[in-house]
Amino acid sequence: MLFNFGGIYMITVNVCIGSACHLKGSYNVINKLQQILRERNLEDKIEIKAAFCLGECTKAVSVKIDDGEVFSVREDTVEEFFKTHLLGRL
Repeated sequence: MLFNFGGIYMITVNVCIGSACHLKGSYNVINKLQQILRERNLEDKIEIKAAFCLGECTKAVSVKIDDGEVFSVREDTVEEFFKTHLLGRL
């Protein structure tokens, strides 16, 4: 969801940490996203949360953004995912 905290809109990004996604590197995806947010000073605009099964177990790590769209992300595609699907929402 997109939350408004005193005029600041926060995007919530849910990263699956269920069994299949864990084996595919969900914690590496989370760490890379957190690193990008720190480097760009966006920690107050985008919140990363862990989630259990997002229903896309046969693909890469499942990542869901506010609007409900689910993406498959690998550690090596996190930067591209950020630029393509998150940066434009700020």
